[in-house]
Amino acid sequence: MGEGAWKLAVPLGLAQFSFFLAPLLLLAATSFATDENFSQFSVQAWLDVLGDSFHLGAVLNTLRLGALAVLATMLLAVPLALLHMVAGPGLKKIILLAAVLPLLTSVVVRTFAWIVILGREGVINTALLSTGIVSSPVALLQTEPGLILALTQIEMPLMLLPLIAALARIDPSLLDASSALGASLFRTLRKVVLPLALPGLLAGATLVFASAATAFISQSVIGGGRLAYLPALVWQQAMVVFNWPLAAAMALTLMGSVLAVAAALSALARGAQA
Repeated sequence: MGEGAWKLAVPLGLAQFSFFLAPLLLLAATSFATDENFSQFSVQAWLDVLGDSFHLGAVLNTLRLGALAVLATMLLAVPLALLHMVAGPGLKKIILLAAVLPLLTSVVVRTFAWIVILGREGVINTALLSTGIVSSPVALLQTEPGLILALTQIEMPLMLLPLIAALARIDPSLLDASSALGASLFRTLRKVVLPLALPGLLAGATLVFASAATAFISQSVIGGGRLAYLPALVWQQAMVVFNWPLAAAMALTLMGSVLAVAAALSALARGAQA
């Protein structure tokens, strides 16, 4: 590259600073400020977040929710991706359409649709009551299992599409060689397919975790006020209580937690590719 090539990066660098770094620095300053003029600073907001059992519990609840969403989407996405791998052209198009179609619908619309599905007179309870499995409606709204069920459908494309892309890069001759050497189908999947698909699986896990842990709309509408997650607490402190330092500290804690998990998954993905 020429000596003046660095100038091409200046517009992008300025955009990154203006739209990401500068607001982030302002958020960090707000977490320590005690007044609107930033004339005095204190660590009280951080002590309230990191030293309070309720707020620490909300952090753990948020991380657990992201992890459970990853596990649930993984259990469904892996079989679908394997089916796509061996399916014919027609079935592959159907699977891809089913994976992409939810992305064309607003997450708000999908979340409110899940209220109808999970309600006391919703589809799930109606099916359970009609088959005699339960004698009274099951509480699914404002519960973590119901929220995880909704997030599994909402976040499924983020897991399935990277996994399909990773499986598509596997050389079919490797599968033929494994079969020719006497390996069973299960052993081929365990020793050949899944290790080669691991980077795509970890990429999907990173996307699903980050999206599920920060899914304010789904957490608020389906989870309700009885479940304490950081995105809802940030909104409450900023828009209801107007405690901006505490809201900023919570927001930075949420971002730091999600970035830490994403960095760990990224490191695992690089190790898998090495």
